Amino acid sequence: MTTDVRPKPTHEGAFYGRRRGKTLRSIPAGHIAHDLPAFALDPAALPADLATLFPLPVRALRLEIGFGGGEHLVAEAQRHPDVGYIGAEAFLNGLAKATAAVATLGLPNIRLYGDDVVPLLDRLPTAAFERVDLLYPDPWPKRRHWKRRFVRPDNLDRLARLLKAGGHFRFATDIDEYGAWTLRHLAADPRFQWRARRAADWLTPWEGWPGTRYEAKAKQAGRIPCYYEFQRI
Repeated sequence: MTTDVRPKPTHEGAFYGRRRGKTLRSIPAGHIAHDLPAFALDPAALPADLATLFPLPVRALRLEIGFGGGEHLVAEAQRHPDVGYIGAEAFLNGLAKATAAVATLGLPNIRLYGDDVVPLLDRLPTAAFERVDLLYPDPWPKRRHWKRRFVRPDNLDRLARLLKAGGHFRFATDIDEYGAWTLRHLAADPRFQWRARRAADWLTPWEGWPGTRYEAKAKQAGRIPCYYEFQRI
């Protein structure tokens, strides 16, 4: 597989971002072609009980939006084999990396979705997840592109619907302005409560945090990652 012919999204609330980078080499392309179908998620054929997507019993479900190369998603699935993970990533090259890792490690508790995440979010069952992660999303730094940021009222409506009462939304960024933007939006939403009690809380990675390739590059460039966590009321 060397091309991605998926149409650009036209629905309201579309996810914006790259769909592909360098042409996939034969090995990652082979994982996409031969391995991904075994654990790919079809939004049009979701069961009412998402736990049935997995071959082994799971005690909870978690969703990661924009998993990049899958470093965090795979590490979490390994740490918590009794939790079912759904990962969404529209960037084909990142999807290929995650697919290769899941196939190589034989992780039964991961399902992957490789397209615009909004149609998936709108089809997932209400109050299905104990946690949703959004890690280092594109900050769209130009003011005219701010409407493309994932953190905005319509998507917060989606997250509020998908999270169980007491569930958590975790957000990581190395861009101060996007962190402030997110705090403003979440602070104005009575359905979410910021979990931080002191500055160290948002400067300290979460327990078991494996880091990501993007985060390593951000640190090398002198940017400071921040880790925000909000609870669904």
